[in-house]
Amino acid sequence: MRARVRAAVRRPARLTPEETEARTLLLRLCSLLLQYPDTELTTGRPELTATVEALPPSPAAEHLTDFTTWLADQEPDALERHYVEMFDLRRKSSLYLTYYLHGDTRRRGMALLTLNQRYRAAGWDTDGGELPDHLPVVLEFAALVGPGGGEAPLRQHRRGLELIQRALTDADSPYRHVLAALLTLLPPPTEADRAAVAQLVAEGPPNEEVGLDPYGTYGDGEFAPPGTFVPPTQAPPTCVPPAPTSRTEGLR
Repeated sequence: MRARVRAAVRRPARLTPEETEARTLLLRLCSLLLQYPDTELTTGRPELTATVEALPPSPAAEHLTDFTTWLADQEPDALERHYVEMFDLRRKSSLYLTYYLHGDTRRRGMALLTLNQRYRAAGWDTDGGELPDHLPVVLEFAALVGPGGGEAPLRQHRRGLELIQRALTDADSPYRHVLAALLTLLPPPTEADRAAVAQLVAEGPPNEEVGLDPYGTYGDGEFAPPGTFVPPTQAPPTCVPPAPTSRTEGLR
């Protein structure tokens, strides 16, 4: 009985078609807003802002409104610098989710492969533009597949999401509003979740045992741990065909 009660608490509630559509839009907005602010994204800021303003009232919509208000007022080069500082130069706010669960261990490589297999089983191809645990990719998968299996990776990595949101809050980054919006869509944290996040804050993710290659490989190439600075590239949108001609058109 206790196990069934826990499962009921953690399982996403059954949604109406209208609620599912609104949730999909929120997830896609979070995915877009957490991508590198390239020219396409900054040019689409008016449409993104209008889309957020038209959302039904909700805590998530309030958080996204706070973020897009800030986003609209920033110069493109300032946005790029802030994004790199928050997500490429700081391990505690990296957007690569398996790092928080597995750290610099071989298990992380296996987790990446498992996540990619989940995408393929659902008929989704990310085109290899990013690692499969990159949060915008995970969010796009959740939006495409739906609250059950599609959002399972988000629920699995809830503790990492909490840590990212804390780190962004500590850094006074407006991106904290996007993480806060996302967290309102997930089941509330358990006491075990809170304890695990506190431990992550104090100790960091696990490290590999001495003598082992800490980073392993993913696919055909090696990947570096979050925090290793790599100049950001203008990656293609995470949406898959049939895709609109621009990222913001996918919100219509």
